[in-house]
Amino acid sequence: MQVLGDLVAQARDRDGVLFRSPERSTPYSYSDFATNAWKGGNLLRHYGVRHGTRVAVVVGPKEPTDEDRPGYLRDAPDALLAFLAAALDGAVVDMDPPNAVDATALIAPAAWLDRYTQGPGTKGLAYGGPVDDPTVAQFERELWSENPLQPPGEVSPEDGVLAADRTYTHGELMAESGRVVADYDIDAETTVALRAPMTTAGAVVAGLLAPMRTGATVVFGGDEAADIAVADGDAPEETVVRPADATPA
Repeated sequence: MQVLGDLVAQARDRDGVLFRSPERSTPYSYSDFATNAWKGGNLLRHYGVRHGTRVAVVVGPKEPTDEDRPGYLRDAPDALLAFLAAALDGAVVDMDPPNAVDATALIAPAAWLDRYTQGPGTKGLAYGGPVDDPTVAQFERELWSENPLQPPGEVSPEDGVLAADRTYTHGELMAESGRVVADYDIDAETTVALRAPMTTAGAVVAGLLAPMRTGATVVFGGDEAADIAVADGDAPEETVVRPADATPA
């Protein structure tokens, strides 16, 4: 596996649960998530997302409260789905966008969209809702009717995919995810608790890509102790992966 699309294609045929949250009534399977990532890639292409374009993704819950902060997952992995969907199209994704967004697309919780000033060529897509602005697309609704096939186009390991402190390539993220799997003995029986904001390369590697390589289950939005935590601070788990320690060199 050399690019993020390889992980998604593998997940399409994998059994088991990828995401679990106490706020979600049913777990999110690998197969469903991969199919929706393919749908998302095809959807974003309708709005101009292509190889080398920029996409801004704001991580958050569907219905944020005053206590929620951008970067943290609580009830649904929509932002991670959007990240992989854009990656399938060859885009470079910013998971911690500035307030002034100059990108082909901005994907964010509906309640937070007005925090961001969009450039003249930026298409807003919202998850959660409701969405009152007719110029904003509703991400989940449009995703539902999209083509469930792998998006067209070629992506190489040398292509940029994640804009953080620098731009990381598909190959760098994939190689680092393999190292994290080996160093922390992650396998299909492992549960990984997300307790860090998903805004850095290290958090994306340890909290999404490494679990996906092996069929592990990612849990978020609760106090349940897992086998491993991805965290910046204190965590109830004995084994903790610090995002800084999962960042490609």
